[in-house]
Amino acid sequence: MPPLKRNPIQSKRTIRNRILWLLVLFIVTGSLSYPAPANWLLAQAKSLIGINLGQIQKPFVLGLDLQGGTHLEYEADVSKQADADRKSALDGVRDVIERRVNTLGVSEPLIQTTQAGNAWRVTVELAGIRDINQAIKLIGETPILEFKEQNDQKTPVLTEEQKKEMDQTNVDANKRVDQILMQAKKPGTDFAALAKEKTENPALKESGGDLGFIKDKSEVSDIYSKAKDLPAGTVLPLPIERPHYLTIAKVEEVKDAGTQIHAKHVLISYKGARGDLSTYTKEEARAKIDKIKAQITQANFDKLVAENSQEPGAVESKGDLSWFGKGDMVDEFEKVVFVQKVGTISDVVETPFGFHIIWKLEERPVKDVHVRLIEIKKLTPEDLAPPVDPWKATALTGKQLQSARVEFDQRTGAIQIALQFNSEGGKLFADITKRNVGKSVAIFLDGQPISVPTVQNEILGGQAVITGSFNLNEAKLLAQRLQAGALPVAIKLIAQQTVGPTLGADSLQKSLKAGLIGFLLVALYMIALYRLPGVVSIVALLLYAAVSAAVFKMIPVTLSLSGIAGFILSLGIAVDANVLVFERLKEEWMEGKGLTLALEDAFKRAWLSIRDGHATVLISCAVLYWFSSSMIKGFALTLAIGTLISLFTAVVSSRTILRFLAGTPIAKNGWLFLKPRNKQE
Repeated sequence: MPPLKRNPIQSKRTIRNRILWLLVLFIVTGSLSYPAPANWLLAQAKSLIGINLGQIQKPFVLGLDLQGGTHLEYEADVSKQADADRKSALDGVRDVIERRVNTLGVSEPLIQTTQAGNAWRVTVELAGIRDINQAIKLIGETPILEFKEQNDQKTPVLTEEQKKEMDQTNVDANKRVDQILMQAKKPGTDFAALAKEKTENPALKESGGDLGFIKDKSEVSDIYSKAKDLPAGTVLPLPIERPHYLTIAKVEEVKDAGTQIHAKHVLISYKGARGDLSTYTKEEARAKIDKIKAQITQANFDKLVAENSQEPGAVESKGDLSWFGKGDMVDEFEKVVFVQKVGTISDVVETPFGFHIIWKLEERPVKDVHVRLIEIKKLTPEDLAPPVDPWKATALTGKQLQSARVEFDQRTGAIQIALQFNSEGGKLFADITKRNVGKSVAIFLDGQPISVPTVQNEILGGQAVITGSFNLNEAKLLAQRLQAGALPVAIKLIAQQTVGPTLGADSLQKSLKAGLIGFLLVALYMIALYRLPGVVSIVALLLYAAVSAAVFKMIPVTLSLSGIAGFILSLGIAVDANVLVFERLKEEWMEGKGLTLALEDAFKRAWLSIRDGHATVLISCAVLYWFSSSMIKGFALTLAIGTLISLFTAVVSSRTILRFLAGTPIAKNGWLFLKPRNKQE
């Protein structure tokens, strides 16, 4: 036999450090798995030092068979659906039901569609839901499809008491800010120290109110406009009223920041350009922009942008890029616009986004202003009342929608979704679009927005299209959801079952009892057969149980009876590697080696068998998970996780503990380490 390639012997310090890390891992994962002792210690710490350190409250996620719940089975009426459309229709029903049951707060609901001959069924399992009538009512109701328009009301409506509270609080805030402003203006005042002491904006406190250099951006435009023309060292004479704060500002430094440009543009993109905004080829896009260039003027620029530009939001913005400076645009764009004369329209410009025509409106020099702020909190309506819903309902719902299907724009080839309303819906939709030209109208399904198209003009005839940057699969899914909102497939409840909490608790108790008995039997067997290494394997097994349970909580894994069975089975697999190592250790003793060398060679030579054994289990788990039902999937998942963790605990933790023990006086008793009696010294 060729000589064995051994790993270097670990130093005592390295082994001790690894033991400490294993101990830390056990404490952390053990506390996550069984938090009662840790929570008691945290409570004691709170009573002693007066600081609330919180509690560990992460529970296990239990399946229907352990915590009880509701099992429902529906049959779908697909008689009006073409054979090719039946699966898609059922997927739409499943999608709607899943969103609905999520509103119940169900953890890991199981919703499956199955086919048996010509019958299509939907199975729903809701763990923890024991009001079966509530679940039936929620699932059986027609899914809510709504069309909403933007809400013009921006701030919450306050009661008289709330108004008085806000007014009084803000009067006090104004008094404080006036006092601080007087102090800030005094010669020799350290503004940074004052800001650190007085500011009520947590984001500015540590930096002493330092906002750094600012430009004319929307979020600080109010500060910039008042500070840009003042000399360095100036405290603004009056506070600035901002949305949530009263602000005192000081100009620390002013420097020239070059030039800013205000421009508009038309963008025609092509397939493969950055942003993926078009289905044109590059040649088609070039021909299109050349045609626009031949007719564009300042007078019709906005009109041609709205009709042709492929930039998102171009209809509303009319291609307006607002003010921008060097570095805000791509190089190809800036090379043209920064040398272009004000008031002129450029030739065609190519960038990574496509082809542009640029109208340069204005140019101005800009400054960078370095400011410090002291901000005093003021009370706003949003602090006292719930925020206003940005959308308000209309009378148009899924009741008036007849169909939704995927189409392609005949002019551009872009993917779109065609909607067809009945006569009532057509009138409602015409009214909505008429009053929202240039604004967004949102489509909600079960309370969630699924599309927010912009109205380009009034739409008559009860037909509409939804356009966007979605691909074909996304468009099909959206059409499916819209169609599901109109409920094209009726479902009929054919079976129901309630699993009581007592039955679930009894099953869980028996499962835990079986796991404990299994653990004790394995422990007794290992200690009786392998002495001290057997004890080490049980310590490693305790670590394995703690880590596994923590992983189950953190992923989280939904634990069912079959899942617990997989975990209990993995207990035996967890010590299987140790058995291989310990049997190999006996053989290394027979060759006359010392304890340290025998341990290293035993782990080294047993590794290939350990690896292959675990690999075969993982392959079996993968097959069971991908090609079986949900019950078997739970078994396969917990077994696979346990198998992976057992590799660590059996090979790394057992090896580290045995290395540590080999360096202690107990190592003199070779019998404890499986040394044969005829080899005892």
